Amino acid sequence: MNPIVLIPARLAATRLPNKPLADIEGIPMIVRVLRQAQAANLGPVAVAAGDSEIVEAVVAAGGRAVLTNPDLPSGSDRLVAALAELDPRGVHDVVINLQGDMPFVAPADLAACAALLSDQPSCDIATIVEKEASPEVRTNPDMVKAVLAMAPDGRTGRALYFTRSTLYGDGPVWHHHGIYAYRRAALEAFTAAKPSPLEQREKLEQLRAMELGLSIWATVVDSAPISVDNPADLERARAFARQIGVRS
Repeated sequence: MNPIVLIPARLAATRLPNKPLADIEGIPMIVRVLRQAQAANLGPVAVAAGDSEIVEAVVAAGGRAVLTNPDLPSGSDRLVAALAELDPRGVHDVVINLQGDMPFVAPADLAACAALLSDQPSCDIATIVEKEASPEVRTNPDMVKAVLAMAPDGRTGRALYFTRSTLYGDGPVWHHHGIYAYRRAALEAFTAAKPSPLEQREKLEQLRAMELGLSIWATVVDSAPISVDNPADLERARAFARQIGVRS
């Protein structure tokens, strides 16, 4: 495989405006995400930015960024737009989508996600899950659950469905997190399709891929990456940065 890691980011956010540029102990959040992706050493890394301010912050930190149309409807569409500029000949056959609001994602988790594509030839899209951290996960509609057919290793599984609904019964509930590794053809097919009925019903983009017949596999990670969606999350990220003492 020849992966490229792309980080879609834009300033417009309802719950936390200008989120990618939020300061976390002296470093913009998008720069922290960029550095974690670089540390995974999977391939070139770039930010697919919806705003020139994000490009400026990334370039100032020594990274690479592509300015994309701010009106693109989703991060996935932003990836395709960035690929058209960065890799028009299709040299990179795997595209890893890392959200721009995960400033402390473990590089090993990115590597494990990408490894699924080589370990499972039938896998079109790989992602990550963790075992539910609390009973709240089962009933909270903001916490997306993955229904998996687990492999014998107990650490990977083929996704049967994703839902915001409450899951009942014995066995673990897998909390899904939005990191994806796409085979490039799968990403192109996914973004070319219109939003699907299940996607619109659950407000979950990955269900479009499933309705297209694309196979999604997930790997289990030991702990969830901090995801910054609101001011409280940002304070938690800042506290974590102070705890680990990383400023530059």
